[in-house]
Amino acid sequence: MTQFFRSLIFVPGNNSRFLEKAKKLQADIVCFDLEDSVPDIEKTNARKLIKNALKSRKLYKSSIFVRTNSPTSGKIPHDLKEVIQKGIDGIVIPKVNNVQELQKIVKILSVLEKKQKLKPIQIIPSIESAEGVVNTYNIASFGKRIPAVIFGVFDLLNDLGVEYTKESEGEKYSRGKIPVDAHAAGIVAIDAIWQDLKDSKGFEKDCKTGRNLGYSGKSIIHPDQISIVHKSFSPNKSEILWAEKVCKVYSESTKKGKGATTIDGKMIDEVHFKQAQALLELVKK
Repeated sequence: MTQFFRSLIFVPGNNSRFLEKAKKLQADIVCFDLEDSVPDIEKTNARKLIKNALKSRKLYKSSIFVRTNSPTSGKIPHDLKEVIQKGIDGIVIPKVNNVQELQKIVKILSVLEKKQKLKPIQIIPSIESAEGVVNTYNIASFGKRIPAVIFGVFDLLNDLGVEYTKESEGEKYSRGKIPVDAHAAGIVAIDAIWQDLKDSKGFEKDCKTGRNLGYSGKSIIHPDQISIVHKSFSPNKSEILWAEKVCKVYSESTKKGKGATTIDGKMIDEVHFKQAQALLELVKK
C-alpha cells in the first residue's frame, strides 16, 4: 500500500498502449481509469485490459489503484468483480456523496477479498458534489481503508451550476474545506487536476496554492506533470522534524512493549510510524 500521495495519475483503462507505458511512470499512484476517460461502449474492454495489466503488477513502479464508476452509475459491482484481484493496492471511488455509498461498496469488497484471500484494500473517495463537500469529514473518517480523499473540481462546479475557470470563485470554499476535514480525520487530501497542459507556470502556481491549503499532493493527467508535482509537494522542514520525532518516540515505545503512543497530544501508531519512515527515506533519496 502506498505511503505517499504527492501524485496520482489517471490512465485510461481502455488504452492498452497507455497501460503499458504506465509501467515506467514515477508517480506515487498510477490509477487505471474506468470512469470519465472511458466511453460506455468501452467499459467492458477496459475492465478486461485492467484485469490483464494487474497480472503484471511487479513491472509497475508505482502503487496501483483503479478508479471505478460512480456509486449512482450502477456499474460498481461489475467493476469490482472484474478488477479486485492480487496486485491491486486500492480503488478510487468518484463522486462520493455520503458514507452510505461507501458502506455498500465495502460490503461488496469484503466478499470479493474473502473469496480471493486478499487483505483489505484501500479506498480513496473523490469529493465532487455539494453533498460530498458537506459530508467530507464523515467520509474521510469512515474507516481504516480510507488513507486519503480527492478533490474533484469539475463535477463540483457543474453541481453548483458554475462555469470552470482557472481561478473559479465557485471552487474556493470547497477546495479549502476538504483538506481541513481530511486532516481532522487523520488522513490526507489530494488536490484536483490542472487541465491546461500548455500552461506550466499556471500549473506550478496551482500546485503551490494547493500545498498552502494543506493538500499533500495532486491528481494529474499527463506524465510531464509528475516532476512539477513532486517538487511542489516535497516534504518541508517541519514535516521532516515531525517524522524524525515520530520515529524516535514510537521506536522507544515499542521497545517498552507499548506500541501506540502519543506525541504532543496526538495518537501515534504503526501506520504513522511507517509513513514517517517513508518520508525520511524519500528525503534521503
